[in-house]
Amino acid sequence: MKLLVGLIATFAILFGLFELHEGSRNLNVTRTVVGETPVTIFRPQSAAPTPVVVIAHGFAGSQQLMQPFAETLARNGYVAVTFDFLGHGRNPVPMHGDITEGLTITAALLEQLTDIAASAGKLPGSDGRLAVLGHSMASDIVVRYAQAHPDVEATVAVSVFSPVVTPASPRNLLVIVGVLEPAMLRNEGLRIVNLTAGGTAIPGETYGHFSGGTARKLVLARGVEHIGVLYSHDSMVETVRWMNAAFGDRPHEEVDSRGRWLALVFAGIVALAWPLSALLPEVSPSPAGASLGWKALMTAALLPAIVTPLLLWKMPTDFLPILLGDYLTLHFLLYGALTTAVLVYLRKGQPPTATNVAWTRVAIAAAAVSAYNILAFGLPIDAYVFSFLPIPARLPLIAAIACGTLPYFIADEWLTRGPGARRGACVLTKFCFLLSLGIAVALNPMKLFFLIIIVPAILLLFVAFGLISRWSYAATGHPLPGALANGAIFAWAIAVTFPMIVR
Repeated sequence: MKLLVGLIATFAILFGLFELHEGSRNLNVTRTVVGETPVTIFRPQSAAPTPVVVIAHGFAGSQQLMQPFAETLARNGYVAVTFDFLGHGRNPVPMHGDITEGLTITAALLEQLTDIAASAGKLPGSDGRLAVLGHSMASDIVVRYAQAHPDVEATVAVSVFSPVVTPASPRNLLVIVGVLEPAMLRNEGLRIVNLTAGGTAIPGETYGHFSGGTARKLVLARGVEHIGVLYSHDSMVETVRWMNAAFGDRPHEEVDSRGRWLALVFAGIVALAWPLSALLPEVSPSPAGASLGWKALMTAALLPAIVTPLLLWKMPTDFLPILLGDYLTLHFLLYGALTTAVLVYLRKGQPPTATNVAWTRVAIAAAAVSAYNILAFGLPIDAYVFSFLPIPARLPLIAAIACGTLPYFIADEWLTRGPGARRGACVLTKFCFLLSLGIAVALNPMKLFFLIIIVPAILLLFVAFGLISRWSYAATGHPLPGALANGAIFAWAIAVTFPMIVR
């Protein structure tokens, strides 16, 4: 059975990667830098001059995240330019300022976009016309840029929030919001379009006129949230139609559909871990773990979930040069410490369990699982999803954040494993952790709101790496290899995702 699963998973991975590669086969893709900003240029193979679309990612994003828009627009005859904002992706220059004040950082990002757009306008193949597209945080940046440069023919604001939009500016504004995004973003989209529609805006209807620069439209992308909107078929189709209406109709080509191929690749990578886990060495002759009953398990799961956000509520957490990564580090660390304390208390008065653990094998198994997680997932993520391979400035951040993630996963794995472990224990503890983050956001929404938006991504990580750690435990008989691997991959993911900042 494992052999069959391994063969099917390998085929799924290879086929999905082939389809992802085919998406850019007929495009000319080049990478360069503007100053210290990494830039990628997507060109159609046609040599005819064409408009340029500068595409900006959102908070904690990177230029890879905007590839679906870039490749879609390039396939449809536009030159598309993506880049990494200050502190994001592979940009080595951190952001400077106070994120809660916002004005300093906004001005810096706007200046950076201005430099990128100026460079893009001089690219070979440009006909001198320009449009901009931005997601989330960048929606406000591209709106401000377009207002300062009236020659921008069209603006696409995805997951929009921009208080500076006026009835006449920017020109020809398309707003895209995922149906599953927070209601405040849908309401903001309606507010912006209503500036032109006079308070009667309906999603899907175009108001104003392209010739006068007053066109406005709100699109609700079906079945997607804050990240999914970047892969939505509705988002791609509506963006191409909007650009064609602004610049003149041209043949409509196929839009990017990488979402299904990414799902196939990552499902294959997860599934392949099951047969490969049989290669791990046995660490413990008998299954190790807390083996808690439901009553004790509920206590150990719920107590840290409630106490952690309360203890961190008023505590200063800005101790690392990475936005939100420092808070998450403390949250993981305190949560793990509290879980460990509960486990110690529950074992009070019980004789210690005799275990014969082969520590060298623990290290080998943990290294093998960690390498699989980082390489098998990391390489396709870096190529097609977001920047995952760290620049040198982020390496110390991985080590620092691991000081929080490792205690959490070691405690959590021990809590949920053992010969008497209850089925569903892992699901319960991960739900409690997400609940804990929700409480933290509710207590401090101004600082931590973005954590709510990325909950779907955290949930996917819990599912994927939770399965791999489960198979690791079944093969080795000990929670530690999976715990160490999970701690490493979560520290890595946090360190390479959130923006670097000098406060």
